[in-house]
Amino acid sequence: MAPVQKKEEINLHPQKAFESGTVGRVLAWVLSSFRIIVIVTEIIVMIAFLSRFWLDAQNTDLNDEIKSKKTVLEAYQDFESDFRDAQKRISVYSTAINNGPLSKLVEQISNLLPLDVRLSEISYNNHVILLTALSTNETSIQQYIVNLGTIEKIKDISLSGIESDKENPGITKFTLTMSTKEN
Repeated sequence: MAPVQKKEEINLHPQKAFESGTVGRVLAWVLSSFRIIVIVTEIIVMIAFLSRFWLDAQNTDLNDEIKSKKTVLEAYQDFESDFRDAQKRISVYSTAINNGPLSKLVEQISNLLPLDVRLSEISYNNHVILLTALSTNETSIQQYIVNLGTIEKIKDISLSGIESDKENPGITKFTLTMSTKEN
């Protein structure tokens, strides 16, 4: 028989003396520390991955809430516009009411309206009042002109325009021009 050859083995593990030396202890500490760092990093990555689902759900809820509130705001936009317009008109009216004689004159003009006459516009410039109104019949227009003649501060009344309203048949739109006495 042929003699059995003995294989040489290489041992890459350090001997016990290496582990008890300074280099061996430092190497063992570094390897165990990096193992802990890797484990902690993996835990942080897993927490971040799992929290993404919670954050996505929260983001979706917030987007839905924003859409619903936006819808509510859009629904109230017309109301707010009308409300602001009414506030502006009230402000102009209260300023005009507090201006003394002119406000009393406007009040007298509006108090003398027959039941089927509706004012649409009143303007005042250089002692001339321009009044636009709507009526359902000509008799009411005539009665309104007679009523305006009873106001002492108005000296001349003229019917400067009369026409049928194209949008609403049976309604007459008329314009009166009145001069005021300079007091």
